[in-house]
Amino acid sequence: MTSTDRVGRLLTLVPYLLARPGISVDEAAADLDVTDRQLREDLELLWVCGLPGYGPGDLIDMAFDGDRVTITYDAGMDRPLRLNQDEALALIVALRMLAETPGVGERDAIERALAKLENAAGEFAEAPVAVRMAGNADRLEEFRKVVQRRRALRITYYTASRDEITERVVDPMRVLVMSGKSYMEAWCRRAEAVRMFRIDRIDAYEELAEPAAPPPQARSAEVRDSVFTPTPDLPLVRLRVDRSARWITEYYPCEEVHRDADRWVVTMRVADLGWARRLVLGLGAGVTVLSPPDLVAVVGGEARAALDAYVAP
Repeated sequence: MTSTDRVGRLLTLVPYLLARPGISVDEAAADLDVTDRQLREDLELLWVCGLPGYGPGDLIDMAFDGDRVTITYDAGMDRPLRLNQDEALALIVALRMLAETPGVGERDAIERALAKLENAAGEFAEAPVAVRMAGNADRLEEFRKVVQRRRALRITYYTASRDEITERVVDPMRVLVMSGKSYMEAWCRRAEAVRMFRIDRIDAYEELAEPAAPPPQARSAEVRDSVFTPTPDLPLVRLRVDRSARWITEYYPCEEVHRDADRWVVTMRVADLGWARRLVLGLGAGVTVLSPPDLVAVVGGEARAALDAYVAP
């Protein structure tokens, strides 16, 4: 069950329970096609959802009579959603942007949602707004032509995993699109290996007079669901994550996920421990590093240093 599935179910749950006061948890779980345990977890989550202010009078409230539940305060979720002009236009622009993004899946669903929203918005949908993905489709075509010219390139590239900008000479091999992102695959003379360069992270490039000449050992990577393919030689990281950080199991390739009631233990390969450090620190209290020891030490040291910064002199 993904986070998106759960959000959709939670939005349905309050009106469903309002229409059936005193319904048993077993019956509600059967109707919603979830387990009793999952439904109880959803009800616990609803207890901390509500209106801005989030005080006792703002949060969704329920009453239990044995195994039966009744909504006593719905925080306004009994009313159908009504969008004003700005909200409707913002959604239309966002959906049009998704539709313009190369490689996005579920395009039929996007088109259907956009058509329904434009129909409901009426004349608001005709506002003079043009949507284009800057630096995406145009730049993709630009680099396709660069690769076709078969010239070596000197590029200035931002490496997100190490948070650094480098200059390198590469021999382009091909351009591809994965998960809405455009990449140039090339032999990197600095790394002496084939590398994938995200096109939107190439800050500048210069075509050289010499032809592109990848060496015989340069082979294009087999790309399926993701540009990043974990291999056994990459560092193995084990994390204990709570509910707030479980989304990483949907977003990143994981080798193992051991689930229990409170916390999950996630095992994943990473291209760079520096990237893993930034991921973990960004997740805050939602994650604990179990291994490798080097990552445990680095994250622990930076976390303690951050806490020390709050100590009053």
